[in-house]
Amino acid sequence: MTEYFTSLKKYNYWNGEPIKVGFRRETYLKKFHGFLGNSLVKVIVGQRRTGKSYLMRQIIESLVLNGVGTGNIFYFNKEVIEFDEIDHYQKLYSLILEYKKEINPVGKIFLFIDEIQLVQGWEKLVNSLSQDFTEEFEIFITGSNSELLSGELASLLSGRYVSFEILPFSYAEFCAYRNEPINKLTLINYLKTGGLPELLHLEEEEMRFHYTSSLRDTIILRDIVQRYRIKDAWLIESLFKFLSLNAGNLFSVNNVVNYFKSHKIKTNHETVLSYLGYLKQSFLIHEVERYNIKAKEILSGAKKFYLNDLSFRNYSTLKFEFGLAQNLENYIYLFFRSKGYNIFVGNLKDKEIDFVVENDKEKKYIQVTWSLNDAAVIEREFGNLELIADHFSKIVISMDDVSFGTRNGIIHQLAWEL
Repeated sequence: MTEYFTSLKKYNYWNGEPIKVGFRRETYLKKFHGFLGNSLVKVIVGQRRTGKSYLMRQIIESLVLNGVGTGNIFYFNKEVIEFDEIDHYQKLYSLILEYKKEINPVGKIFLFIDEIQLVQGWEKLVNSLSQDFTEEFEIFITGSNSELLSGELASLLSGRYVSFEILPFSYAEFCAYRNEPINKLTLINYLKTGGLPELLHLEEEEMRFHYTSSLRDTIILRDIVQRYRIKDAWLIESLFKFLSLNAGNLFSVNNVVNYFKSHKIKTNHETVLSYLGYLKQSFLIHEVERYNIKAKEILSGAKKFYLNDLSFRNYSTLKFEFGLAQNLENYIYLFFRSKGYNIFVGNLKDKEIDFVVENDKEKKYIQVTWSLNDAAVIEREFGNLELIADHFSKIVISMDDVSFGTRNGIIHQLAWEL
């Protein structure tokens, strides 16, 4: 392991090297702050290229600033090509032992392991070290697949972990990164660009198109096709394009199957259902179920899907100007997801409520429209909410230039002022 340890030293801070942390994501750092200093395994999940590695380094910087010695911090990124051969948990454990031998840390060891799902049997290593009563470890792991928290890991750790989902830059982060004001124009720019951190460095539309297409292909081909040994990669690519074009629309698996059949593409219910699951596990899309507001129960059948980032729609499938309302609705979904709300599509008396969002403290009913530009739109958006008999917050969100105030207790909210 000596040759790998030499490489490892380049990516750690044992000799006082500066820590490259990038744009500080304060919202996530505040969430982490309350969970530091205990034996819970910190699991960071999210789509590729959303900044999980940078967030790890920001946590490392925070630890160092609070007195943790750099020798007590071990950072390993499986995606670094020099560590291609560290593909099994026993090899990774040997590398950790080499680190302990060479650095000789005293006291608690903080382990940071990036893209851990690429190490075969990694859950055995995490479980063993987290329960080692002879030494004290605090473990942080990242992964680009939601399956990370299912199956054996959940059983082995049995409540001894806490998970954090990392989304692309929020609108507020987008403005802070670019040092721009919160207003209608910058929100439109965000709806067009999306929140992938790397896109903010690319000014040319063609470069953004190539970057987004490359990232999409990497996720689909490497994280899905290779992982699950899918033979018809073109079908799952076509499914993702369909979902991108129809983000926010209500449809069932049967609708998708019939759509493909109408285009002379053979598939079936089971295949589409499996592929939807793979796209969700890779965080490319999010599924939203329907909720019967009166009966207070989840409805089966048709669902909605939203993109994890708007760039996949804007730069690889459709021109921005043809989907303004859909982009806004997708953004509102991501906004409430980032705040930790459970999100549903509301159903009441054959009327649809765009979002029912709730947490352990509150519930809100949300309608989203690009503009309240005529009486029919106003009646539809406010009228649907007026059918709800309870007293939880009811909000209409739009991109109008000014707020229209309230109607029967229903608030009109400008989207950039959320």
